[in-house]
Amino acid sequence: MADNDLDQQKLAYFQEITGVKDSSLSHQILDAYGWDLDSAIQAMVDKDTNAIPEYEESMRLSGGASSDARPNAVENGAGLAPGSSSSPSQYPASSSIPVAGTSFADERSLFERIGDGEEFHGSSALVEGSDGTTFVWRVVTLPFALLRGSYNLIYGVFGLGFWIAGGVLNAGLGALRLNGAPVHGVAGEPGTQPNIAPVASVPSGASEASSFLREYERRYGDYHPEFQAVSFNEALRRAGQEFKFLFVYLHAPQHESTPSFCETTLRDDAVVEFINENFIAWGADVHKPEGYQMSNSLKASTFPFCAIIMGSSNQRNIAVVTQVEGRRSAGELLTLLQNVVEEQSATLIARRQEQEERDLNCRLREEQDEAYRVGLLADQERERREQAEAEQAARERFDADQKKIQDEKEAAQAAEISAQKEANLIRQRQDKALNLGPEPERGADVTHVAVRLPSGERKERRFNNTAKVQILYDYVESLNCFESDNFLLVSNFPRVEYGPDKLDLTLKDAGLHPRTSLFVQLHDS
Repeated sequence: MADNDLDQQKLAYFQEITGVKDSSLSHQILDAYGWDLDSAIQAMVDKDTNAIPEYEESMRLSGGASSDARPNAVENGAGLAPGSSSSPSQYPASSSIPVAGTSFADERSLFERIGDGEEFHGSSALVEGSDGTTFVWRVVTLPFALLRGSYNLIYGVFGLGFWIAGGVLNAGLGALRLNGAPVHGVAGEPGTQPNIAPVASVPSGASEASSFLREYERRYGDYHPEFQAVSFNEALRRAGQEFKFLFVYLHAPQHESTPSFCETTLRDDAVVEFINENFIAWGADVHKPEGYQMSNSLKASTFPFCAIIMGSSNQRNIAVVTQVEGRRSAGELLTLLQNVVEEQSATLIARRQEQEERDLNCRLREEQDEAYRVGLLADQERERREQAEAEQAARERFDADQKKIQDEKEAAQAAEISAQKEANLIRQRQDKALNLGPEPERGADVTHVAVRLPSGERKERRFNNTAKVQILYDYVESLNCFESDNFLLVSNFPRVEYGPDKLDLTLKDAGLHPRTSLFVQLHDS
């Protein structure tokens, strides 16, 4: 205890600034630092400084330290004696808390560890303090005290506001029966339903879950239930999709029962295998935001804390089946889990059947939609083909009509040309017949010509022997006895062809005088 009012004032300010409620512990910390407020407060927030070695020794003893735990400050060679003063630099840089023979470094400051609920069980330090400042220190520390008080006030106001809003919202949803109204009963008793209670939604905490898993495996090894390194909502969704219960473990690292529970119960082969087979496991540190919010939602009061939650794929039906608070042996936890699975599996089976029925209906709808789509495509293809065939037939009819019109037009033109040609031929023959002149009487200078036509008909006429062979062709054409105008006059004995090279010869010069017989030899056009 302080010997004067100055020490009492320092003690009061130390408690006000650090928030340590235990007067005896505050007195010991100030004693360890010679009642130097600056050094004592710095030690409270500095992770690299131990406030008092006796506090660390008490933590080892309360955590089950073995006989080889670290000795006290005097045995460590600190050289402290009654009435001597010390400083934080005389002690080791960090504390070591042994758990089941394995030490791990606690990197939190003394202020954080005391805030977690750790208690000091050691004796008062045998250190005689020295005088410190009074008025100056009060002036220096006053802003920090005001800031701390303001922060606590604001935090309390917001917390109260959220609590009231949550209560109003829960009451409204309960009136509408949208929050999963509780059905009273205790899990583990035959014939009872789970204690259904809404679980508040928490923010995404995948990184927190991964951090929890790494820290857990660092302290207790990697053999444990398969905790999902995802947020609570994602773990709940996976449990709903796989139609399993969600096993929630809220980890309080500094609780005295946590190490034994993690090292024995959660490392038991039967427990691990049963949880992995029948549950989706998820864990969180209660010192982290998501774990803290889950502990509030589940109203966790004692640790270790486990809860069995019945999830769903849509996260609309969330119910707490049972809660396990306090240390349980592996056999006790396994029995409780087995009872939950046996008694509540019917609900999951019903959900699975409902989901399978929904999936079946969905597949049927998809198959019907697919059949309708295939039929629609077939109808569309048939209509397209029929339309293409109709269009092709229409094009063919149009082409045929156009061809017929063209043929008729060409035939008309050909007929017109033929008629014109025939008319021209008749006119030419008529002109040639006129050009022949009158047939001369028999005489010494008259040549008698007989012509056999292609039809076998025989024609005869007399010509002056001075007439050209061309006149014989004009005579044959004027008879109009055959269509072709390409022919040749030939004599039989001797055979002589009177072609174009002899058209200008006179009948006498051509050897046709006084009498000759010719026949018409038609040529292809």
